[in-house]
Amino acid sequence: MPPTLRNPDQLRAGGIDTAHPASGGQHWTPIEGQSSVPIDTLHRLEHALHGFVPFVVIPIFGFANAGVSFAGMTADALTDRLTLGVALGLLLGKLVGVFGSAALVIRLGFADLPTRASWPQLLGVSMLCGIGFTMSLFIGLLAFADNVELQNEVKVGILLGSLTAGLIGWLILRFAQPERVPAARVA
Repeated sequence: MPPTLRNPDQLRAGGIDTAHPASGGQHWTPIEGQSSVPIDTLHRLEHALHGFVPFVVIPIFGFANAGVSFAGMTADALTDRLTLGVALGLLLGKLVGVFGSAALVIRLGFADLPTRASWPQLLGVSMLCGIGFTMSLFIGLLAFADNVELQNEVKVGILLGSLTAGLIGWLILRFAQPERVPAARVA
């Protein structure tokens, strides 16, 4: 049985949305119930690749797109001052800036911590802000336009800092507990 529109406003909104040039012809129709059509091969493939794509394909694309070459790179590249400076800048700079600003605004009373959100969760999200790839590469490549060796150190620092920020942020959020709200305050 095809889905039905219960409200005439849905039909008008759908017509306007479809006719609008920026919508790309999308149709937003509510789906009722579970489909009796079996899952096709494309959906099975999509679910099979779900873990592989974000953790393997996208990082490889990121490395290739950044132009990072690991040929001839030694462990010394990880301890260069520029590499460590960029990595620590992403890790600590974003953490101090985002968490510090949010904490200051909340403590001064200009904003509230979201309902059921905890300070450790805010810390974890702030750490995830250290995943900076595009703009960091842009600025780093502009700063050292004439020196390929320094550009490579910047790229390694960005990758090191972003991966570390992502891992630490994930760990914090993995173990952070939501704020316990009394039942009377929960809407």
